[in-house]
Amino acid sequence: MNKKLTLTLALIIAGITAASACTNFLVGKDASADGSTMVTYSADSYSLFGFLSHYPAATYPEGAMRKVYDWDSGVYLGQIPEARVTYNVVGNMNEHQLTIGETTYGGRPELVDTTGMIDYGSLIYITLQRAKTAREAIKTMAELVKAYGYYSSGESFSIADPNEVWIMELIGKGPGNKGAVWVARLMPSDCVSAHANQARITTFQLEKGSKGKSISDKNLKKIFNPEVETVYASDVISFAREKGYFEGRDEDFSFSDSYAPLDWSGLRICEARVWSFFRAVNPDMDRYYSYINGETKERMPLWIKPAKKVSAQDLKGYMRDHYEGTPLDMTQGIGAGPYNSPYRATPLIFTVDSVDYYHERPTATQQTGFTFVAQMRSWMPDPVGGILWFGLDDATCNVYVPIYCCITEIPRSMREGNGDMLTFSWASAFWINNWVANMVYYRYSQMMPIVAERQNALESQFNEAVKEADAHALKLYKESTADVVPFLTDFSKTQARVAMRTWKKLGEYLIVKFMDGVVKGEKNGKFERTPEGIPANIGRPGYPADGFNKREFVDPDPERFRFRTKEEMDNRK
Repeated sequence: MNKKLTLTLALIIAGITAASACTNFLVGKDASADGSTMVTYSADSYSLFGFLSHYPAATYPEGAMRKVYDWDSGVYLGQIPEARVTYNVVGNMNEHQLTIGETTYGGRPELVDTTGMIDYGSLIYITLQRAKTAREAIKTMAELVKAYGYYSSGESFSIADPNEVWIMELIGKGPGNKGAVWVARLMPSDCVSAHANQARITTFQLEKGSKGKSISDKNLKKIFNPEVETVYASDVISFAREKGYFEGRDEDFSFSDSYAPLDWSGLRICEARVWSFFRAVNPDMDRYYSYINGETKERMPLWIKPAKKVSAQDLKGYMRDHYEGTPLDMTQGIGAGPYNSPYRATPLIFTVDSVDYYHERPTATQQTGFTFVAQMRSWMPDPVGGILWFGLDDATCNVYVPIYCCITEIPRSMREGNGDMLTFSWASAFWINNWVANMVYYRYSQMMPIVAERQNALESQFNEAVKEADAHALKLYKESTADVVPFLTDFSKTQARVAMRTWKKLGEYLIVKFMDGVVKGEKNGKFERTPEGIPANIGRPGYPADGFNKREFVDPDPERFRFRTKEEMDNRK
C-alpha cells in the first residue's frame, strides 16, 4: 500500500468514531401501537450541521450522469449513470414511505476501499430516489456497490417500508477489490430491534435447504418472493475464509464476529445503547446487563418482542435516553456535577496514569446533527401515510416536528444553507435548539424539567394536529389527489414555524430566569417586579444539596477553603 493511500485510509478510519456515531431503533408493524412500521435515527457528529435534505422527483434524459460526493466530507468520488426517473425524498424517507437509516460500525480497517465510488450516505440517498420498497432498496444497494465499489467502512442499515423492516450489514473488500460483502435480514413483524455502531447480525440461514427463505445475490431477483427472509452476498463466507477471519462450518459463520469483532468499545459504548432500549420495552432484557458489563459472552438477540406495543411518542422518549434508572445512569456520580447533567466533556476515552478510562455513551448526545422517528402507515395512501418526526440537534432538548413524506418545499428553519456549522443563524432551528440545549447542559436539574414540560406540551399538540391533518388529507385524496401535497406541505411548514417560535421563546425565558447563576421568581406566569420595575425576587439557591457532594469542593485541601471565625481573625499576629 503506497504512502498516500495509507494516509487517506488512516484519516477515514480516524473519522469513523467522530463522524458517524449514530443510533437506530426499529419497530415492526405488529409491535407498534397503531400498526405502523417505525425507524429512528440519530445522526451524531461534531462536524455535521443539521438540516432536512430534499431531493425533488425528477425525470432525466437518457445518458444523464450523476456526480457522487462523500456525504461526510463532501469529497468528489466520481460519476454514475442517473436513473431516468427519481422519487421525491424528504430527509431519509421517500414519497413511497421507504425509509433508510444507518449506524457506522467500522469493522476491519483493511477492508476500506478508497477507490470505491459509493459512500454510505450516497448509498442511502441514491437508493431512496430509485426504490419503492425495502426489498427493492436492498437489491438497489447491492447492485450499486457491486457496480461502482464501496468507499466507506462497515455500516448497519435500517431499511423499512410500510409493511416490512430489514437490517442490512455491509462492509467493503479492501483496495483493489471492488464491491462489498453483506447480509440483510427481515425482522419479524411483532419484534423490535436496534443497532448502535456495532455489527449485530451473527449467524443466519443459508440458501441450501432453506426452502426459499434465504437467497444469495446470485438469485437476487428472487428477493421479491415474500417467503425470502434473508439475503446475502454469495461470497460473504468464502471471502472471510480467504482473509483468515473465519474457520469452521458454513452454518456456524457469524457476520459480526468475522467482519467486526466485538471489543470493549463496541460492547460498552455501542451495544449498551441497544440494551437500554431493549430493557425499556421488555424488562426481561435487564438480564443482559452482565453482557454489556463485560462479564458474560452471551450476546443479545438481534430482535426481541416488546412487553407492550410501542408508539411513535414512546420512541421519541427512548431517543432521549441517558441510561436513567440503570447502573449506567449518567445523571449520577461526580461526572454529573452539581446539577446532575448526563453530559461529559469529550473524548469518551481518556487516560489517567497510563490507564485508559471512558465515559458512558448514551443514545441522546450533544453532537447530534439531526434525529428522526420515521412512521410508515400501510393503511393510508403514501402521501399521507409517511411522517418523519424530525428534530435538529440533541433529542434531549429539541422537539420532534411532523413532516409528511410528500412535501415539495422544506420549512425555512430546516433548510440547508440557513447558517452552517461556523455561521450562527437566528432563523435556523439547528442553531436555536443548540442555543437552548447549551444553556440546559450546565444547569440540567434546574432547566431540564422546564424543557421537558414544553416538549410534552408541544409534541402532544403536534400529535393532535396530525390527526386532524390526516383526516383532512384523506378527504382531499378522495376528492382530488392534486390538492393533497400542497396541503401537507403547508401543514408541515406551519408546524416547523410553531416549533421554531416556541423554542425561541423558551430560550429567551431560560436566559432571563437563570442568568448568572440565580433564579428569578415568578407569580401567575410572570416574573415578579417591584413597583419600580426591578426584579422583586431573586433566589440564590447555591449548589443543590441532594445532587452534589460539597466536600468535593474542599478536598484534598480543606484548610484552604475553611471559613475563618471571628476569634481567629481577632487573634491574628
